[in-house]
Amino acid sequence: METQTIAGTALETLFVNQQRTALRIKKSAASERIARIVRLKDVITDHFDLMLQAEFDDYKKPAGESKLALGSIFDEIDVAVAFLESWMKPKMATTPEALGGDAVISKIIFEPKGVCLFITPWNYPFLLTFRPLIACLAAGNTAIIKPSELTPHSSALIKKIISLVFPEDEVVVIEGGAEVASDLLDLPFDHIHYTGGSRVGKIIMKAAANHLSSVTLELGGKSPAVIDDSADFADAAGKIAWGKYFNCGQTCIAPDYVLVSENRKDYFMNTMKATIDSMYGPDGPGVDSLLYSRLVNAHHYRRVKNLLEDALENGASVVTGGTVDDSDNYISPTLLDNVNSDHAIMKEEIFGPVLPVLTYRTLDEAIDYINQGERPLGLYVFGKDNAAIQAVIDGTTAGGSVVNHVAMHYMSPFLPFGGIGNSGMGRSHGHYGFVDFSNQRPVLEM
Repeated sequence: METQTIAGTALETLFVNQQRTALRIKKSAASERIARIVRLKDVITDHFDLMLQAEFDDYKKPAGESKLALGSIFDEIDVAVAFLESWMKPKMATTPEALGGDAVISKIIFEPKGVCLFITPWNYPFLLTFRPLIACLAAGNTAIIKPSELTPHSSALIKKIISLVFPEDEVVVIEGGAEVASDLLDLPFDHIHYTGGSRVGKIIMKAAANHLSSVTLELGGKSPAVIDDSADFADAAGKIAWGKYFNCGQTCIAPDYVLVSENRKDYFMNTMKATIDSMYGPDGPGVDSLLYSRLVNAHHYRRVKNLLEDALENGASVVTGGTVDDSDNYISPTLLDNVNSDHAIMKEEIFGPVLPVLTYRTLDEAIDYINQGERPLGLYVFGKDNAAIQAVIDGTTAGGSVVNHVAMHYMSPFLPFGGIGNSGMGRSHGHYGFVDFSNQRPVLEM
């Protein structure tokens, strides 16, 4: 599928037009902003089946997986519509006695930042474009969106949906690759929202520094799942397998590896193998399966395959899975044993359907291992011992955590979502996203 790019001067014109519109929208009431969001919801609803087809056309993503992910777009919209009026109200603050105390009004008003840039990813193209866009619109901003060129069917449909809802001076989609992204980053955006890997995230941040643009970076990293001896192992195995192999492992908050105690490892591995075989078949879903996603392209397929092969060449072993097919970017759901921290697969985010299992002797050892690496986007802990669970939570730092499940915190529009350090910065979802796209302006009335 061909994509149309746009010349630098035309980008500048679009940007200037959005700057003018941003000044008008800044004064908009909640009702006007809600109307824009509801129009978007209606058009997304009308194109829902086409969205499912586009994701399948891009990398054989099953409709069931797409439906589950896309549902949180509507949750985000419904929460914004229900609460936006209260979010926009000034927040009253205490005035110190030295400045007049109760006789003086101190308040915080939430004003839009202005023109925002979205550089959105390929793994959940609609979800990770529209969900943060809701917060941007709720806060009263304009936006230029550059979706991923790696999912061209989805990107073209995103462009169509946006064009049916918004004039170009409010929200516009610009298709293209790295060169287009670079041209966009030369412009003085008021805020940049990027979802993707930490390598490009650093490039985004450097570009933002040239204009002192604020940024939201939703990155990733090696999100661990810690299994305490008190856990329900069958329950943990089912939830970890679901979170890991959903979307063929191409999820930034998927469990990247498992930590289990030495004395329970064999039991966990047997349980995990039985769970994976039950979910996907003893030989995996197969290259002909329409119910299992593929790696998005040959480049990412080769990267994950190389990590798998390196681990096996250096002593790791396949417990189940390990089937690959170069013709279809296919890697079956794979469980690895005998992995250690020196393997390449433990030095970068896997972002694919391969799950290494490591062991610990004490819970403190597991905590120390996590803390030796970059702070993850997600951290998951399974167990029934509340003291052990709290020890893991208190002893580590992560963007977000779930107890006795994985990744579910993303689904809530009432919890902040985001990373810390190498896994990102800023917060999305619900009121937290609204605040992220707003300037919190203090006003003192004396």
